[in-house]
Amino acid sequence: MLAGLITGANQLELREFPTPTPADNGVVVDIAYCGICGTDVHAFASGRSYRPAICGHEWTGTISATGKAVTARREGDRVVVGVPAPCGSCAACRGGHPLHCMTCVAFVHGRDPGAPLHGGFAPQLAVSVDRVIAAHPRLSDEVLAQVEPVTVSLHAVNRSGLREGDTAVVLGAGPVGLTTMQCALAAGAGQVLVVEPSGVRRAVAVALGATAVATPEAAADLTAERTNGLGADVVYDCVGGGEALSTAVDLARRGGSVCMIGLADGSASITPGTWLRKEITVVAALGYVHHEFETAMEMLAEGRIRVDTLHTSTTGLQGLADALNDLASGSSVQLKVLVRPTWK
Repeated sequence: MLAGLITGANQLELREFPTPTPADNGVVVDIAYCGICGTDVHAFASGRSYRPAICGHEWTGTISATGKAVTARREGDRVVVGVPAPCGSCAACRGGHPLHCMTCVAFVHGRDPGAPLHGGFAPQLAVSVDRVIAAHPRLSDEVLAQVEPVTVSLHAVNRSGLREGDTAVVLGAGPVGLTTMQCALAAGAGQVLVVEPSGVRRAVAVALGATAVATPEAAADLTAERTNGLGADVVYDCVGGGEALSTAVDLARRGGSVCMIGLADGSASITPGTWLRKEITVVAALGYVHHEFETAMEMLAEGRIRVDTLHTSTTGLQGLADALNDLASGSSVQLKVLVRPTWK
């Protein structure tokens, strides 16, 4: 069986692996689709160390085998990738912080004891049963493959402290930015402004409900106009570069919040005096927690979040390297590329 692994800068290898078998507390999932995540693209472009278990972590599929200790799942169940409920026994849980359970964090990073040797860029994947969540029956496989990034966005909005009626600004209209925008609107934001250099992506943002859009050069003027000069209550950085973080702080009102979502490979320069004078609250959102997956699927099933227009193309394993090269180019017209590992 072939599985795709990012092994260095601009390097994608299709390596041979044995047909997986489930551990006693594990399952084998036949992968229907696996989305290409921005972190996959960052790792491909930068060559930074990337754990094999998360090389392809936006997957959905059907259970084809279960371990002898598994009772909660059975063969034929449609599932999505997820994380377990808080363990209750790690230092974070014992300290009263179950939302930051260290066991869950290990699963998010592919560091759990049962982490596989590759991710979802493969026809099959053997994982712990705690890694799978029952799929919503009304969602297609194409939509289910996008549940993981929607859950990332939902977690960010939950972390950000957004209140009903707030003005939010989203920096970046990639898949996570566009779902963060929708999650903010669903959470009661009074208006959501989207900042994006690509005219195509700005148009998608408008079609999905953005109150207004702007290029990065016009972001300050638009935010001032829409807030009577006050600034945004919450700014979501879905870009991840150093300049984006500074821009986010600049666009926030005094006493406002900045939520970091986008992955920054390098360091960022900040002006601490600005943060201090504005009394900015900065929070980071990495990953998600167990219950947010079911919430995300419910929101998708109810139409409060739409991902149909985000899925712009599908490829097989043989086209994965080309897709990564295109997405890493900085000039791609794609939004969400799904990989169907069984395609020839």
